[in-house]
Amino acid sequence: MLLTGLVLGIALGFAMQRGRFCVTGAFRDLWVTGNTRWLTAFLIVIAVQSVGVFTLDAVGVISLSSSAFPWLATVLGAFLFGFAIVLAGGCATGTYYRAGEGLVGSWLALIFYALFSAISKTGVLATGVSGIRSVTVEASTVHGLLGVSPWLMVTLLATAVVLLARHHLRKRPGARLATLPPRKHGIAHLLFEKQWGAFTTALVIAGLAILAWPLSWATGREAGLGITGPSSNIVNYLVSGDAEVIDWGVYLVLGILTGAFIAAKGSGEFRIRIPDAVTTVRSIAGGALMGIGASLAGGCTIGNAMVNTASFQLQGWVAFGFMILGTGLATRLFITGPSKARSARNAAARESPGQGAAALGSPTQTAHATRTSVRR
Repeated sequence: MLLTGLVLGIALGFAMQRGRFCVTGAFRDLWVTGNTRWLTAFLIVIAVQSVGVFTLDAVGVISLSSSAFPWLATVLGAFLFGFAIVLAGGCATGTYYRAGEGLVGSWLALIFYALFSAISKTGVLATGVSGIRSVTVEASTVHGLLGVSPWLMVTLLATAVVLLARHHLRKRPGARLATLPPRKHGIAHLLFEKQWGAFTTALVIAGLAILAWPLSWATGREAGLGITGPSSNIVNYLVSGDAEVIDWGVYLVLGILTGAFIAAKGSGEFRIRIPDAVTTVRSIAGGALMGIGASLAGGCTIGNAMVNTASFQLQGWVAFGFMILGTGLATRLFITGPSKARSARNAAARESPGQGAAALGSPTQTAHATRTSVRR
């Protein structure tokens, strides 16, 4: 039964790679352009999965439970995780599927993410993480806190997501880009060549996320999709050799990596790409902070913001919000901030050439700024 994790992971990695399903990009778009298309796709996954999860619970296939809400660790960890995914260039699953495409920066982020997840869960940081997570409140679910049926929450979420999706689907499409004639036909064309839409990809991922619940439960792992815990388990296995830590989730994340590689090779997108020094440092730092943040928060953008939200856990929805805030801060520091400063300097130079040159500084400073801009 453990092999079902591998099979589902391969399908998930394939879908994410072909659909370019990037949660980091969805969060970042909010702050850079205000575009909510990919965030809507992410919410589609949550809403559809929510219907499936509560149906499975109602018919007795799984049994949803809840525990006290570790609010402090969730807030701190989620904000840190959201900040880190901008540095790393992707969240947990994004790092896995980009590693499958051959991005060495993602390999580094993934290694340090798994390493610091293990350090935070079972290593030298475990005591501190456990201590912060012990600060809890009894409330655990949104519907429990409000005293309403979970199906009311499912209905409200589904309605909001349908309206958002309808809004985007009714927008006038932009100009179509010229494309080369297809080289593949039939299923091969659909799988490896044809562009996957954001909402189509979301529906595929939602179906896989629902399927993950009964498949995982059948092996004794009572959870849905999850990335942080399994990544930590891989490191613990490599260190201790304890085969008991190899569970359904470990097979899942190995499958994501494999599926992304298959998709990238089949579509001609696999290529080994070596990052520059700045990207290397950011990937390592981002991966390490992701591992710590996800361990504190009790999950990443999948385990918390996609899975725990579907069952309306307070931890999931609070983490979702603070991940977006953390992404916003990192976006301001590393993406929009420098570009706005450059735009302001360029505008000053156009208005008054002499003053603009003075504002830009000496030729040496200008050259250094140019090199810094290129590296960024």
